[in-house]
Amino acid sequence: MLEKTSPPQNIRAALTGAGSMGKGIAGQIYATKGMELAWVMDIDSEAAATAAQLGHCSHYGTDFEQLLSDHPVDVLVEATNSIGPAAEYCLAALNADAHIVLMNAEVDLALAPLLQHEAKQRNLIVTSDAGDQHGVLASLIQEADTMGFDIVQAGNIKGFLDRYATPESIRHEAEIRKLSATQCCAYTDGTKLHIEMAVLANALGYLPPEGGMTGPRADNVHEALGLFDFESYGQTPRIDYLLGAEPGGGVYLVVRPKKELPAEQKFYLSYYKLGDGPYYILYRPYHLCHLETPKAILAAFRGEALLTTSAQSCDVYAYAKQDLAAGTSIKHAIGSAEVYGLAEPLNHHQIPIALLEESTILKTSLGKDEPLTIEHLDLPDNKLTKLWRQQQDLLRQ
Repeated sequence: MLEKTSPPQNIRAALTGAGSMGKGIAGQIYATKGMELAWVMDIDSEAAATAAQLGHCSHYGTDFEQLLSDHPVDVLVEATNSIGPAAEYCLAALNADAHIVLMNAEVDLALAPLLQHEAKQRNLIVTSDAGDQHGVLASLIQEADTMGFDIVQAGNIKGFLDRYATPESIRHEAEIRKLSATQCCAYTDGTKLHIEMAVLANALGYLPPEGGMTGPRADNVHEALGLFDFESYGQTPRIDYLLGAEPGGGVYLVVRPKKELPAEQKFYLSYYKLGDGPYYILYRPYHLCHLETPKAILAAFRGEALLTTSAQSCDVYAYAKQDLAAGTSIKHAIGSAEVYGLAEPLNHHQIPIALLEESTILKTSLGKDEPLTIEHLDLPDNKLTKLWRQQQDLLRQ
């Protein structure tokens, strides 16, 4: 039985999305002193009921608008595996005077600037979750800054990667991990990693390296110091990742002392076992996903954002996993058999993978590993595309 932890007063939280992560969040909210789960919404009524039971909550169902109207909340935790619907839930919750915690990196990537704009008009908070890799890195970056370091690189540690995985090829692994096949595929092909790192980059103004993240293989996180050309980065911190390094499941930073610090600092950093410089590794050996969600709920309730985005420096663009013929339908592109995503600096010629949520037909053929561009398809005429175009207008102002 989880013991109650400590925050201050009764925070009413609601949850959209009752998959494996949502169920964990529901139980964690119940386990956190001073928080209560007001309601759970999912398009699957049985999943919503299960999550509500785990969160000791009596209100649940499939009707988001009814739940929001009948049971006002302080914070909405968005944890669906959707983008367009998730954005609509968030906008409705903001209109109902609720803060937003995004345990949904996909909508965070696609529409965070728009959500942040709407939140700011209402003096509300939209923040990434505390326990996903980008949220953990944000906390580590804040600590590094406080200790007098400049950030050179923010990195993720990826255990395995198969860029050409399909939902069918990893179905057995998905069952073991209690994930849907598309979710597991998005982890396996690296798209999810690229999305999380792009969310961090957009929030903090970082960039992928020229040509994209390289993800070299390593045995230990400390090997990062010899695997990248940090001198080529200039003044802008970069995002990247290590493949197969220990500690698995962790995140890391490559840092250097701020120029204002005295030269003696190098002695102390060596004394504290960080090495001889000029670059140093700081890392956290784990990220705990839903276990850390209450930290984000509490921060939002207090009017603080752990990580929030009002601009974009990069996006995650779609690339073909196989030769694709004209007429091929791409649906739920993230975690699909057709495409994978790579984080790259912004360009207006390629197609952001997050926009391919609904069925889209290729107008022309596409070779394996080629990028999807505006010549290959027309974006769907749906609410997600309209919200994204609204966001583009805002970003141009």
